[in-house]
Amino acid sequence: MSRTRPYCLTIAGYDPSGGAGIVADCKTFEQLKVQGLSVLTCNTIQTEDHFYSYNWISPDVIIAQLNTLLDRYSIHYFKIGLMPDTNLLLQVLTILHNRVKDPMIIWDPILQPSAGGNELDQQRFEKQLGEVLSKVSILTPNLPEFKKLFGTKTPQEVATSFQTIIYLKGGHAEQKGKDLFLQGEKQFSINPKVKTELEKHGTGCIFSSALTAHLARKFPLKKACLKSKQYVENRITSNPTLLAYHY
Repeated sequence: MSRTRPYCLTIAGYDPSGGAGIVADCKTFEQLKVQGLSVLTCNTIQTEDHFYSYNWISPDVIIAQLNTLLDRYSIHYFKIGLMPDTNLLLQVLTILHNRVKDPMIIWDPILQPSAGGNELDQQRFEKQLGEVLSKVSILTPNLPEFKKLFGTKTPQEVATSFQTIIYLKGGHAEQKGKDLFLQGEKQFSINPKVKTELEKHGTGCIFSSALTAHLARKFPLKKACLKSKQYVENRITSNPTLLAYHY
């Protein structure tokens, strides 16, 4: 009999290309041997290289999806991706904290489509951001997202101001691929193991769902970060297109 897999829930948008969003999350969950569940927040019309439009799912439907899964499954590990605004994000976070003891919540703060376009309001999480962070276990922004969220504050200032752990993805860093992990006063860098000019659509989604999966499998936090970065690098070099192969 096979070993029982822990449940991981992604709360995110749908990308028809499968490169990002809940499809990429569930591909990652499957490869990393956790049982993936999903709550859909948004339907998008896009490919891996062009974003056309989006259609938010009704908040009542999102909450109904979430409560139905929590009623049926014992879930402790959550990845949150594309969300419309702070109000719904806080509503979801409050439900998770009320219904799950010590939930592990990873928030990948998607502010705009990675496939191009500026259709989404990048300032939509500005209000009550402190309250959001108090309910999130790990924040996984890239550098542009961090600057949009926190302005001129440094990662160290944000990490010491809030109890949220920050994993700052380095795809836009001066040394490309050099990530930064911050937990309170502690911090360490994670350098890329692979040098390549290849890029992939949805690497932020893939990283955050990989981190969720590795934590669900009880890897220590630092090791979970290292293994998740390795998983992303393997996806980047999996083929020359913008869509990753998961294997």
